[in-house]
Amino acid sequence: MQEYTHKQISYKSHWQEAWGNPVFRRKFSIASLVLIVIVFSLPTFFHYIEKREGATLHDLVLHAIPPADVSVPTFLIIWTISGLVIVRMIQQPSFALLMLSAFTLLCIARMVSIAMVPLDPPAGLIKLNDPITSLIYGGKDKFMTKDLFFSGHTSNMFIMCLCLPKKTDKYIAFVATLAVAILVLVQHVHYTIDVLAAFVFTYIVYMVSKLGSSY
Repeated sequence: MQEYTHKQISYKSHWQEAWGNPVFRRKFSIASLVLIVIVFSLPTFFHYIEKREGATLHDLVLHAIPPADVSVPTFLIIWTISGLVIVRMIQQPSFALLMLSAFTLLCIARMVSIAMVPLDPPAGLIKLNDPITSLIYGGKDKFMTKDLFFSGHTSNMFIMCLCLPKKTDKYIAFVATLAVAILVLVQHVHYTIDVLAAFVFTYIVYMVSKLGSSY
C-alpha cells in the first residue's frame, strides 16, 4: 500500500513539474483542443464519406482470404493496448504529450488521405463490431465502410507502438499491431494497400510528432 501511494505521489509530482513548464502546457493544451475539435467533426466527415462514390480495387490478397467475423479478438487487442497506453500516459507526462500530439496529427493525416482517395469497400466486407469506436462515428450501431485509405485500426495500433517508451511495451504493441493488420484483412474491412500504407504514413507522422513534442 505504501509503495502504491509513493508511486501516486511520484506521478503527481511529475505532472506538476511538467505542467509548470509553459512549453509543455501550451503544446499539451493545443493538441488537446485540436483533438476535441476533430472528434466532434468526425460524424459529419464520415457521413460525407459514406455518401460519395469511390473506386473498387482488385485485391489479390483479399481474394485469397475467405472473409470471417473476427470483431471480438480485434476489439480485445485494440483496447488492451489502448489501456496500456493510457496507464503509461498517466505515469509519464513526456510520453503523454508525444502520444497526444502523434494521435492528433495522425487523425488529421488520415482525414486528408481519406478525403483525397475515395474508395468503395472491399467485396465480402463484414462489419467490425466495436461499440466504443462506433460512438465516434455518431452512434452505437454506426459502422463506416468507406474510411479506407489508410487503415485507422492499423495506424492507431502502430502509432502507439512507436510512441511507447519501454522496449517490452513496444514489442507487445508491435505484435498486437501485426495481429490487427491481419485481422482487418480477414474481415475484409480494408484493402491490402490500406494496411500497408498505414505503416508508412504512421511512421512519418511519428517522426514529425517526435520533433514537435519536445519541451
